[in-house]
Parts: sequence; C-alpha cells; structure tokens
Amino acid sequence: MKNTLVALACGALAGAASAQSSVTLFGTIDTGVSYQSATATDPTTGLTTRQSRTSLGNSGYGNSSLGLRGVEDLGGGLAASFWLEAPLSTDDGGGGLSFTRRSTVSLSGAFGELRLGRDRTASSLNDTIFDPFGGNGSGANLLGAVSLADTGLATNYLRASNMVSYFLPATLGGFYGNVQYAAHENVDSSTSLTGTSDAGRYTGGRFGYANGPLDIALASGQTVVTDNGSLTRTVRRSNLGASYDFGPVKLFGELSNVRDRSDTALASLGNNYNGYLIGVTVPVGPGLIRASYGQVRYDEGALAPLYGDAPQSRKLSLGYVHNLSKRTALYATVARISNRNDSAYTGSLSAAATTGYGAVGVGYSGLPKSSTGYDFGIRHNF
Repeated sequence: MKNTLVALACGALAGAASAQSSVTLFGTIDTGVSYQSATATDPTTGLTTRQSRTSLGNSGYGNSSLGLRGVEDLGGGLAASFWLEAPLSTDDGGGGLSFTRRSTVSLSGAFGELRLGRDRTASSLNDTIFDPFGGNGSGANLLGAVSLADTGLATNYLRASNMVSYFLPATLGGFYGNVQYAAHENVDSSTSLTGTSDAGRYTGGRFGYANGPLDIALASGQTVVTDNGSLTRTVRRSNLGASYDFGPVKLFGELSNVRDRSDTALASLGNNYNGYLIGVTVPVGPGLIRASYGQVRYDEGALAPLYGDAPQSRKLSLGYVHNLSKRTALYATVARISNRNDSAYTGSLSAAATTGYGAVGVGYSGLPKSSTGYDFGIRHNF
C-alpha cells in the first residue's frame, strides 16, 4: 500500500512539473533542384553573354532549420521561454550548428513580452509575411533583393544581434506591435579622432491589425553602417503590407521604401529604392497556387538626372505547392526578372537582383538584362 501511494505521489509531481515547463524540438528540411540563368550585356564591348547553373539547393519553400524552444509557467500569469534556431544546409550537410536564425530568452505576461537576443527585425517581417512565396526560393519578394544585394543595405535587414524587443499583449482586440533596439556594442574611446562609431545599431518597430481575413501592418527600421571604417551610412526602410483572405483566393500587397544616406566631409548623398508587390494564393484541392508581381525603382539621388530614366527591376513569379500531408509538401516555382534602363546604371543592386532573393546566385559579366529561375523540391516540417 505504501509503495502504491509513493508511486501515485511521484506521478502527480511529474505531472505538475510537465504542466509548468516544456521543451520542443522542431525544424524544417527543405531540399530541391534549382536552375538559374542570367543574361547580361558588357558595357564596353556591347557583347551579350548568358550564364546558367543547375544545383541542389535548400529552402526553396520553407527555411531549412533545426531548433529548440521551451516555456516555463512561473505562476501569476508570468511565463519564461527560450527559442534557439539554427539554419541547416540540407543539400550537402555542411555548416556548423549555430543559432543565427534566432537565439532569444523571453519573459511574458499580461503586460506583453520582453525578448532579449538575436531575432528577426520588425522592418523585415512585412517582406516575408505579405509575400505569397514567404521570402523563399526563386519566387521570393523582389523587395528583399534590394535589401540583400548591397552589403550596407543587408546589414541588420533580416535579423539583428544584441537586441531588446517589446511586444504588445495579444489581448488588444486584434491590434499587435513591437519595438526593438539593437546595441552597436562598439568601444567608446576618448582618444578616437572620429568619436565612437554607431555602426551596427538598429532601431525599429512594427504595428498592425489582424482580425478574421484581414491583416495589415506598418513597419520601419533604421540601421547605421560604416563602410571601410570611414564612410557612415544610415539605412532606413519602411513598408506597408496587407493581406485579405476571401476564401477561394487570398490577396497580398506591399509598398516599400529604402533610403540609403551617406555623410561625407563634402556633402550628404542619398539613394532611394521604391517598390511594390501584389500577389495571390488560390487553394486547389490539397494544393496551393501562388503568384506575385513586383517592381523596384532605383533613384540614385543627385546622380539620377545624369542617367535619364531611373533603373527598374521587375519580377513575375508563379508556383504550385502540393500538400501530401500537414507536414510534407512538394513544390515547383518559376520566376522571371527583367531590368530596364540599366545601360547607364552601374550599381550593384540591379545586378544582384537578377538572381532573386533567396535563389542560387549566377555569375555574370557586364550589366544584367534578365534572369530566370526554377525550383523543384520537397519540404518536411517536424
């Protein structure tokens, strides 16, 4: 009888402990065949060249990753949680296990959530959430290509380290939002001739409303970049995105602006990149048709009048996802990018944009004119 009581007591304690804390292993394996081609014109010789590459890649539909997350009930409505997520190179198994996708610890309650660590920036979420392709593969949002193609613009675009974030509570009738600050953590030296560098600092926020089929959000973020240890650049990106699910069809839309300002001893130069995206998803049986069209227009500030019409990149994407189960899906995507007014545009953004954000890059010689990408793969969530 005593042994039975002891067993029951241990079982009750174990049940209480499991109710208060839990740890989950999760991840995504996404691997597929990717084909990328690009056509470019050499500005010196006028010769047109075409290059292509077929490869086995990953993250064509979902981001290949491995993670651990857990939560502990502290009582009184408080909870502590953590999230560790690492990217995976599923095509070759290479790369070390580093939690660069997310590495956070949080305290949450009726006040909302306070989150510390490396995380997605508020200003990058709209480019993913309001994209039918979720920011992955050859069909991904062209607006993301602008932010990833240039080293300065890419700094603190998707994620930022050393960040403190506050999220509004989920009890505001559909309203949501968060503010973020990432410290630069540079050494403050009184002997420095140029003072303390703010390079790496990020501030941002995102606020929106989601209720039923409607989701709309406005986001903005700013980061400080130092090129070659001297030229200071301030990159500010703002976007407004929305989606509405009619049932038979779901519509997506986004407006985006990226401002890149460089301060020198002689002048302050600024570049603007304005873009938009419209997209749609259509459920068909166990599958999903995805399509989007996007455009980015480059305004190079004071130099723009010398070049006449502003350079533009346009992208059309079409894809299909066939769900074999709730966790496993087959997918196929095709995308086409065309560039205009590039004969006098020598910036790196338009060149890198020809391969698409998230796609396998293709080398080129000269100014890009167009590119095409295909993805065929399988994604499994666990």
